[in-house]
Amino acid sequence: MTEATAGAGARPRLQRPWLQSYPPGLPAEIDADAYASLNELFEEGFRAHPKRVFAICMDRAMRFETLDALSAAFGGWLQARGCAPGTRVAIMLPNVLQFPVALAGVLRAGCVAVPVNPLYTPRELEHQLRDSGAEALVVLENFGQVAEQARARVPMRHVALAAMGDLLGLAKGAIVNHVVRRVRRLVPPFSLPGAVRFNAALAEGGRRGLRPAARIGGDIALLQYTGGTTGVSKGAVLTHRNVIAAMMQVEASLKVAIELRRPQAGPLNVVAALPLYHIYGLAGLCLPSIRSGNCLLLIPNPRDIPAFVAVLRKYPFHAFPGLNTLFNALMANPDFQRLDFSGLVFSQAGGMATQGSVAERWQQLTGCVVQEGWGLSETAAIGTNNPVTITAHDGGIGIPLPSIEVAVRDDDGHDLPPGTPGELCIRGPNVMAGYYERPDETAKVFWPDGFLRTGDVGTMDARGWFRIVDRKKDMILVSGFNVFPSEVEAVVSSHEGVLECAAIGVPDAGSGEAVKLFVVRRDPSLTEDELRALCRAQLTGYKQPRQIEFRDELPKSPVGKVLRRALREPG
Repeated sequence: MTEATAGAGARPRLQRPWLQSYPPGLPAEIDADAYASLNELFEEGFRAHPKRVFAICMDRAMRFETLDALSAAFGGWLQARGCAPGTRVAIMLPNVLQFPVALAGVLRAGCVAVPVNPLYTPRELEHQLRDSGAEALVVLENFGQVAEQARARVPMRHVALAAMGDLLGLAKGAIVNHVVRRVRRLVPPFSLPGAVRFNAALAEGGRRGLRPAARIGGDIALLQYTGGTTGVSKGAVLTHRNVIAAMMQVEASLKVAIELRRPQAGPLNVVAALPLYHIYGLAGLCLPSIRSGNCLLLIPNPRDIPAFVAVLRKYPFHAFPGLNTLFNALMANPDFQRLDFSGLVFSQAGGMATQGSVAERWQQLTGCVVQEGWGLSETAAIGTNNPVTITAHDGGIGIPLPSIEVAVRDDDGHDLPPGTPGELCIRGPNVMAGYYERPDETAKVFWPDGFLRTGDVGTMDARGWFRIVDRKKDMILVSGFNVFPSEVEAVVSSHEGVLECAAIGVPDAGSGEAVKLFVVRRDPSLTEDELRALCRAQLTGYKQPRQIEFRDELPKSPVGKVLRRALREPG
């Protein structure tokens, strides 16, 4: 499958009113064909800044020259095991140094990377391995038991088994592995016959050497699986050209922010708490840093807020990609509130809608405005973003990035006038080639002119600025009136006693559906009557929650997105 699979026919350029809002220095177009493949881009990055630090994890720094050598060794091991160009290799790792080594190694060997959520159940892992046809798996030993159960049903030719202490040095690595295995008992018993330890694979691959693999822009680089929140998870086919385009779009936007807010020279320290197996962390953080020379502050477990804050206290940080739930959790920590934010020049939000109250508190605390953006796995995480010239978060998703077009369309594919809600459709060099071996599903999401149907409902104003109204699937129909959960949630989250909330539709005999609200209290004394009074004051009758349920926490995806689907499930 190549990029030509997705859309055919003439592709007339849209009117692009958003270009008038581009800040100085942001180009209207990027050259997605500047590199033949990601491998060529990697080689350039390794040559450009070998002595710079690429990543820091658990106080261990890895230079670019080390990433170059170790990824070449891992690629050499794959080739020595018979993994030919195009072989799918699953990577089931958290944010540790082994992840970028494995990822770059897979691609440099000419193989296809299949990022996997380390917290998957055996059933979920089995589906992704089977669907992708992966022949090799890189897995952290903490999840070896899950891999064992999945491997019993989906035989894997090769398994590289990593440990938390790998790449931390002999002394520290031994200590970390002892704590993980013996003290905290985070490695359940498992059996993976034939598995090769990660460091042993590096040693073997280093001896064998890497044979450069010729790749072209239309070759598959990643099979990025969708979150599966709307059904069976599908593999979005991202080609080398797709990912190169996304990297250059990120870099173009970030470069303007740096020139505007941090004129002094030097690479950025980028907080990498977002999981690298997720498209936001992978295409938005990990890969662009190879070209730009920035340093990733890897956070293996962002749910451990005290340990997370300890890292931020130790190292200066300049760019902070995150999302609403992460920002909210950090700001609730007193030690985080006392950090030095003077070096922070860029706060990026995505993955889910950022609540206005959260963005406002973040800006007050850090002095840095939240730049909200929008993208999907199918677009290599890239789509729109608020320009760096904004002075406050306004709840919108900004304007399309270079070489991207976004249209608002009705169900028949007709473009709608400014201000009219419709489905957001996107076209650009970063948009996937299609779903892996699912031509029927691919056909459903592409219009004939190459625009991808995203399932997001939004509007565009006369200036070309976009705003998400909600997901089509999440819309609640009350007596024939549309209710968008995000509107209800925005009102409720403005109450200082609310930590988190989510709204869904539930069956109702009188109105077809009614709004049900789930709330996590910040203030234990918060009452249902207080919330009802707030909703009565700010929402029309049919939008007000019929039911309110208090919970200790809300179900979330690994990247932190609230799962409304799970809230709809009985029990």
